[in-house]
Amino acid sequence: MSAVPNYIPRYTVEDYAMWEGDWELWNGLAVSMSPSSFGLHQLILVNLAGELRTQIRGQECHAVVLAEIDWIVSPETVVRPDVIVLCGDVPEKHVESPPALVAEILSASTADRDRTFKRELYESQGVDVYLIVDPDNPSMIAYLRDNAGKWVEQSVVDEVEFKLCGNCSVTLRLANLFQWCRAVCVCPSCEPREPIGAFASC
Repeated sequence: MSAVPNYIPRYTVEDYAMWEGDWELWNGLAVSMSPSSFGLHQLILVNLAGELRTQIRGQECHAVVLAEIDWIVSPETVVRPDVIVLCGDVPEKHVESPPALVAEILSASTADRDRTFKRELYESQGVDVYLIVDPDNPSMIAYLRDNAGKWVEQSVVDEVEFKLCGNCSVTLRLANLFQWCRAVCVCPSCEPREPIGAFASC
């Protein structure tokens, strides 16, 4: 057996800033992100961000909704969530404080990470609401803080309600997130097409 230990390089935010391509940095380890997401993933992302933005703006809450932006957690950890809600103003560059809400939309290559490492990271960093959305089995898991500040897991059946940034009341309905068709009807006489998922509609 070789007496030479395996060398695993460790990196910092400064290294990360020089890389090309799509990466995240987890405790100093470089983690390659999956290729650009497919259309269904992007559609759910837009639906979710749109719902959050509409409700937050409607209440004039001091918060912003951002998508796929780097969050510098520490000098050795950088993640890029699908959607976040950040209390306060739009950051000049990257996010450097914990968001009030983080949402990840599952894909085959990221599902385990989103359910384990990222869930633990977001909980430890004080994120109030963490949403895990599954496009393949139209569903959502919500992690919400209880009165003791602990995360409680909730399988969302129809809708989920929570507060953000002190006074923002948000209600997310699954039917509004999973709303798509195999084909878009272009005229009133179009035949309805078979939807993808239980909540879809033309």
